[in-house]
Amino acid sequence: NAFNNDLLYPKLQTLLESDYFRLYKVNLNKPCPFWTDHSHCGVRDCAVKPCSPYSAEANEQLDECEKAEHLGAVDVSLSEETREAVLDWSKHDDEAERFCVVDDEESPDAQYVDLLLNPERYTGYKGPEAWQIWNKQPCNIARTFYSWLEGQCVEKRAFYRLVSGLHASISVHLSARYLLGDNWFERKWGPNASEFQQRFDSELTKGEGPKRLRNLYFLYLIELRALAKALPFFQQASFQLYTGQLEQDQKHKEQLLDILQLARSFPLHFDETALFAGDREEAAKLKEDIRLSFLNISKIMDCVGCFKCRLWGKLQTQGLGTALKVLFSERQIEALPKSRTGWPTFQLSRQEIVALLNAFGRVSTSIKELQNFRSLLSEQQ
Repeated sequence: NAFNNDLLYPKLQTLLESDYFRLYKVNLNKPCPFWTDHSHCGVRDCAVKPCSPYSAEANEQLDECEKAEHLGAVDVSLSEETREAVLDWSKHDDEAERFCVVDDEESPDAQYVDLLLNPERYTGYKGPEAWQIWNKQPCNIARTFYSWLEGQCVEKRAFYRLVSGLHASISVHLSARYLLGDNWFERKWGPNASEFQQRFDSELTKGEGPKRLRNLYFLYLIELRALAKALPFFQQASFQLYTGQLEQDQKHKEQLLDILQLARSFPLHFDETALFAGDREEAAKLKEDIRLSFLNISKIMDCVGCFKCRLWGKLQTQGLGTALKVLFSERQIEALPKSRTGWPTFQLSRQEIVALLNAFGRVSTSIKELQNFRSLLSEQQ
């Protein structure tokens, strides 16, 4: 807690406000591949009532469903100057050699979104389809989860804990930026201690809440370890956080390296060498099973009805996937300084870099918010 809240969190938040990290390319129009999306909103009073895109009368007060849809809408406005800049960034990135192509990046429906204009917070989306994302996953994924829990092998338990930690982190965000008031004069977001307790209190969750929080810390350690492992990649002289503003780009690279050096200095790192350490053939199959299962979880994010929630869900799952890619590529990363010619041994796209840092920023924020909730709840006792 002290390492994150006092040392790392302030520096990371400053970096994530820069142009390079605030713009994320995403396709929010992909259909759900697992079940029919009925686009129900999740406000308590109309959990199964379809939301109308617009009010029939121009001056008619928005009903609860319309409010929820409006709050969950994504602001995709970018200035003309920014639009021209990202075209230049894309040209710069296309000239770099890349191994991994993310479908959202290449989709004609994808567009850049300013993350600072679309903060992750509670929007009113909590109907049955919201719970379906986590509780009613497609049969193949559900069966895989249950078989993993029965098998109890360390790799599968680790994967399950990562998904649980991601769910817990998102729940912390929604509890910390809860819609406390909405009228014609203002909307007010802030911490909702009651909502936090509903999700994490031991008695109210039949003992599951503390487990979820432990998994949140586990997720933090995994992503922190990935940042530390990725340091040699970002230290390359050829690597730039390219936005075309040379002085700013160099300043932001120095800030990033400072954060990664700080991550590497953490004394209690997760030891990933215990994973996939058995029979080589069996370990390779297990790693591929986990990769495919994680790919399915990434696809589930296209089933989220609230578009702002979908945006942050897709970003955070891609960020975690990138962290796992880093951890599984240690040898390739270590070989980077030696690969002066030919294909690079390891590569990250701009999309993966933005997702990796912002996803960790979200988990870092969750750890910070836990401190706030501890103080808030202690004051109420």
